Amino acid sequence: KGSNILIAGGAGTGKTILATQYLYNGATQYGEAGLFVTLEGNVRDIAWNMENFQWDIKSLQDQNLLTIYRLNLEGTRNKEMIVQRVEEQLAEIEREVKEINAKRLVIDSTTVFGAYIDPSFLRTTLFKFGDKLKNLGCTTLLTSETAPTKNTFSAFGVEEFVSDGIIALYFTPPNRSIFVRKMRGTTHDKNPHPFDINDAGVSVNSRDKIIWEAIK
Repeated sequence: KGSNILIAGGAGTGKTILATQYLYNGATQYGEAGLFVTLEGNVRDIAWNMENFQWDIKSLQDQNLLTIYRLNLEGTRNKEMIVQRVEEQLAEIEREVKEINAKRLVIDSTTVFGAYIDPSFLRTTLFKFGDKLKNLGCTTLLTSETAPTKNTFSAFGVEEFVSDGIIALYFTPPNRSIFVRKMRGTTHDKNPHPFDINDAGVSVNSRDKIIWEAIK
């Protein structure tokens, strides 16, 4: 609890689905409110995508168990403007968290930061952003789109150091696999395992293992 966990993977590996299911399960199974923060998606489209898995999103929203918020960094190229905008958006995220007493938070995705922030101070900004998220008292999943290689866990080489844990997702058609790269403070499984995406969302087969060499 209270940690930042990076969900890393290439396009189509299931990062956003896993992250939204984390919020849905938290609300329906544990009564924990969750906030989904998107940097690029349309709020209505995200809710619609969730409903495709037969999740009653509207009911959760009506009960203040789920909120979807679009973080806006558009028009910020100057360093001072970026720092100011990030601070403003963090304040808004904090307000949303307090409004529903959120215990779970998703930031989708850290990769989009690169579209708005100059590379010369991107790493510093990402580090400060991740560090301040910890002050919100939520357990946070941050998604990161990576190159399609099994040993790459972030887009900018800093996200994995900001995070307390890394869960890597792989898709080698037709097989999907999940691997816990690190998880501070725990003795975690060291093996990749297969998973499926079905009508209920992500389903991990923890009994079966995938050999590392089979992942490409």
